[in-house]
Amino acid sequence: MSRISILIVEDDPSIARLLEAYLEREYATVHLAPTGEVALQLADQVQLDAVILDLNLPGSIDGLEVCRILRTRSQIPIVMLSARDQEFDRVFGLEIGADDYVTKPFSPRELVARLHAILRRAGPASPEQSPVMTLDRITWNRTKHQVLLDGEEMPLTNREFDLLGFLIRNRGVALSRRQLLDGVWGPEWYGDDRTVDVHIRQLRRKLGDALPIATVWGVGYRLE
Repeated sequence: MSRISILIVEDDPSIARLLEAYLEREYATVHLAPTGEVALQLADQVQLDAVILDLNLPGSIDGLEVCRILRTRSQIPIVMLSARDQEFDRVFGLEIGADDYVTKPFSPRELVARLHAILRRAGPASPEQSPVMTLDRITWNRTKHQVLLDGEEMPLTNREFDLLGFLIRNRGVALSRRQLLDGVWGPEWYGDDRTVDVHIRQLRRKLGDALPIATVWGVGYRLE
């Protein structure tokens, strides 16, 4: 992989330096931010390819707020770090826009593998994929990275955008959660299958009845 730029937002110096050393050795130029305030300043000043974001940060802006603010500015991939391993925390982190959620303690190798998968999925489409697809009132445009509902642009995260494209390409087919994870997150992705449920719920909320996703009990989902 070519060298990329990553922002690590982490107030624990030992964790921040460990990740910095590991990522720089792998393929990245790393920027460190110990607080949410510094993270947002750097995001304005530096061209970034991804953010690794701790949930619990000192100061008035915590990791959740940083994630919300970054999502209003761009669709940059965000991996959230947290010592909280409850399902509610993971679901909430994904719902506000994180692309992945990693609990502490974690393996740096696993984290890099997840980050690698996210960045590859966010890269250019393969030649056989149509750059523009329509589904009744929805237009999906990979070239512009844009989704229109009745002509109005809808704010989707990178993962929601890719998931919607995968569903449209496979409309009418009952897809298991594992098939969706392999097709959208990548086969090397580590994580809970329920991640799919969270993103399906977000697509349903944002696109409403214009997106006829049926739950296929015991299997997964099917776009009608």
